[in-house]
Amino acid sequence: MNSEMLSKFRYPFPTLKNPFAETLQEVTNNEWIDKEYRWLYYNDESTRLKYKKTKTAHIASQWFPTASYERLQPVCRFMLWTLYNDDMYEEVTPEEIQLVHKHTIAILKGKVTAEKSGLPLGQLLSSLREELLKYLTPASLQRFIAALSRYFNGLEQEMAYKTRRTFPGIEECLAIRENSLCLRPFLELADIETEQPLPDEIHDHPVIQRIISLAIRMMVCFNEVQSVRKDEATDGIYYNVVKAIQHNRNLSLEEACLEDLRIHNEYLREFIHLQSFLPDFGRWHDLVVNRIHYISMTLSGWKAVSFNLPRYNSTEGFPSIETIRQKNSKVGT
Repeated sequence: MNSEMLSKFRYPFPTLKNPFAETLQEVTNNEWIDKEYRWLYYNDESTRLKYKKTKTAHIASQWFPTASYERLQPVCRFMLWTLYNDDMYEEVTPEEIQLVHKHTIAILKGKVTAEKSGLPLGQLLSSLREELLKYLTPASLQRFIAALSRYFNGLEQEMAYKTRRTFPGIEECLAIRENSLCLRPFLELADIETEQPLPDEIHDHPVIQRIISLAIRMMVCFNEVQSVRKDEATDGIYYNVVKAIQHNRNLSLEEACLEDLRIHNEYLREFIHLQSFLPDFGRWHDLVVNRIHYISMTLSGWKAVSFNLPRYNSTEGFPSIETIRQKNSKVGT
């Protein structure tokens, strides 16, 4: 049912891919996973192989298809961080997530060193900050950090429901996942690719923010169908939108997936309408049109690269609960 259902998610947007995808995947596999961050899973070759199979550089390359090699590299590093971070804190408490949240933001703001933070991923974040400072204005970097803070807020809410073993309402679940899926920070990195940051008054315009929200929610809807097996295996059902629909409306899993698809298609119709009838942004209008074009390609790009990823489509593509719990025993100390 999973592949058949995923094929029903369709986008009328172009699908491009950065030509540096494979080169940076080799960097990810050989320089980062096997060398720089090898100590995270030093004696666990199977888990390192699972991270390689996720092809994080290829995902980044679908979302940033025209970025130069140098500008794509920090995006690829951040993409790897999202996987490590999600898995590392799969089994912790909301209070522990708050501590990781605090230290992560402090590193990215340059207020604490990786060593003093005590975070296992502190050095990765420090390297990411150095790379982003080369390509982002202070305002753009702050937007990225603010978006990442929203991600952690979403994780805290997820953990609260998981701890209580209760489901949120459907709309609340969508709102939580809009933050916790860590998509907004990538959209805020668009300035790396376009090299033309939007001023605050344009960036914060309600129409642009709604378009961003719709794009994220569409990817959420796709992801929830795609990752339902993973979430069932890791007890993450309490914040999977499909499982929340199933619980709140007493539906079968297939019926819940179809309702998730219906919600997705409503978002898609609104996205296309807003994209087609934008307000006049004056001298910034062409840049806005281009920015929304890039946003639209993240939708078709994510589907193209992730459709067959074992991380989401099998129970063998992500670290075991035992591995996660062993890693978590070292967190927060």
